Amino acid sequence: MSMSHIALITLVVRDYDEAIAFYTDALGFELAEDTDRGDGSRWVVVRPRGNGTASLLLARAKNEAERASVGAQTGGRVGFFLYTEDFAADHARMTAAGVRFLEEPRHEVYGSVAVFQDLYGNRWDLLQPA
Repeated sequence: MSMSHIALITLVVRDYDEAIAFYTDALGFELAEDTDRGDGSRWVVVRPRGNGTASLLLARAKNEAERASVGAQTGGRVGFFLYTEDFAADHARMTAAGVRFLEEPRHEVYGSVAVFQDLYGNRWDLLQPA
């Protein structure tokens, strides 16, 4: 049996360009792909810099049901976990870039963590494992 990995996770967004700006400027992700699909849609992939394998496919909402899910894809729970090797530096950089943290950093047995929101309200953990 061969091993597999999750390569892409779809994140429904309001607008491609505002999402690209947030994920690349505020979170420091890299834009891996931005391809026009010819029908007004784009294939937009962003990913954290480093050696992780999972990326986000930023998919613009195209109907009312999808627009209603923007920012609430996980029902208000933390749905995304951004691991870091330098919690203090990344927390400071993200705060300076305007990222909204919902709590002060916590130092738990499993590591340093703080919950933040992306530009749509999706909840993320910034986490440096112990």
